[in-house]
Amino acid sequence: MPELPEVEALALDLKGRLLDRAITRIDLAAFSALKTFDPPLHSLHGTLVEDVTRHGKFLDITASGTHLVMHLARAGWVRWRDEVPALPAKPNSKNPLAARIVIDDPDSDSQPGLDVTEAGTKKSLAIYVVRDPQDVPGIARLGPDPLDDAFTIDVLSQILQSEGRKQIKGVLRHQGTIAGIGNAYSDELLHAARMSPYKPANALTDDELQGLYDAIRGVLGAAVERSRGLHASELKGEKKTNLAVHGRAGEKCPVCGDVVREVSFADSSLQYCATCQTGGKPLADRRMSRLLK
Repeated sequence: MPELPEVEALALDLKGRLLDRAITRIDLAAFSALKTFDPPLHSLHGTLVEDVTRHGKFLDITASGTHLVMHLARAGWVRWRDEVPALPAKPNSKNPLAARIVIDDPDSDSQPGLDVTEAGTKKSLAIYVVRDPQDVPGIARLGPDPLDDAFTIDVLSQILQSEGRKQIKGVLRHQGTIAGIGNAYSDELLHAARMSPYKPANALTDDELQGLYDAIRGVLGAAVERSRGLHASELKGEKKTNLAVHGRAGEKCPVCGDVVREVSFADSSLQYCATCQTGGKPLADRRMSRLLK
């Protein structure tokens, strides 16, 4: 799933490609992806791109005052194409294409564009056409951005105290609490902070709070800097290459050399290092425990 660093870099890449260029048309190939009806999708035809930004994990293309907002969900992505087919994209349940944004290029015989795709059978990608990003419910509910200057250690402390004894892993992932951190980077932040994913949010010592805050700013900030300037096609590989524990179950922890362990849930999993994060004690894999009963 694209998270804050990838969406930040994707917005920067697309801004360089789209700024001051006109949207010729938008073809909708997956009707279920469009979540709004006013303004209509065709109101963006002929508009001029003014900016490309992000809100948490939402991508926002602003064109002539209207916002085309996308949430890429777990398996969505945006791909630049130097030339798109001349005929409009048609709905096809077997095709990963959700939408195609065709861009005007008066200096070329070809017509470039963006393909918005979603792999897999579980379709969660969402597209919104709005006058104000706050009209998107998911954006209106977002918590503070962890890379914003206003996100201080005191803000983090207040958030954690208000969440009580909820597990810190879930608190970091909840978009209404802190914007932009997903399953992968929550694993990475907790590994960098040497903290158990099951630790209660309101039970951190001052040193632990400082360590978590430094990890949030440091890990996410470094990921953004590594991704800056990369093309959209390179971002997924960059992310995977630099993960320390997420998605690396069974491999060696890059810090201590212990094996990276995994806890599985119904539709997700977390990875951690017992030596670095839990005092050497493996966490119970609740799904496996139920299977063994």
